[in-house]
Amino acid sequence: MEETGEKKREIISEVAAILDGFSPEERVRKQKTVEERLFEFANFMEAKVVLFYLAKEGEVETREIIETSLSRGKVVVIPVFNRETSKTVLYKVESYSEDLVHGADGWMVPDGSRCKTVPIDQIDIAIIPGQAFDEKGGRIGVGDKFYDKFAQKLSITTRKVAIAFEEQVISQVPTDSRNKYIDIIVTDKRTIYKI
Repeated sequence: MEETGEKKREIISEVAAILDGFSPEERVRKQKTVEERLFEFANFMEAKVVLFYLAKEGEVETREIIETSLSRGKVVVIPVFNRETSKTVLYKVESYSEDLVHGADGWMVPDGSRCKTVPIDQIDIAIIPGQAFDEKGGRIGVGDKFYDKFAQKLSITTRKVAIAFEEQVISQVPTDSRNKYIDIIVTDKRTIYKI
């Protein structure tokens, strides 16, 4: 198990080095291409309720995707993971700038006093973060396993989709029994279907 963890850390470092090598212009171009491909993706176009993540380092940025989704009438849902209780609360966000606040750890989170909760069975498509993926749907996240645990609770009909730069897709992600798989990966070059 520790060997798997070490291998994942190596992969994250290797992928991060590649992404750090992008020029600002190249990163913007690749980001825009991922966004366009997601918005043209049939499962996404058909979805009414979309779960998004708020990007951290090493993940495709989601702010513009969220704002565009809101402007197109999508119901946008952001999860909040509580480390102490191991519970997840899903919040409907209607405005990126007004409904998000800085959480205790410094990351942006939905403002629970403004945002309504959404039942998990209402999610049509879940955009799942990750730092590296493989073509079989394996993913490496930030290591806290929140999304692995959360993905287990999603309905079988909810598509689990990753958005990534092509350079984040590697030959094989080391996995263990706790890992959950992504159904589809949308990159700046292609769409990979595991299902």
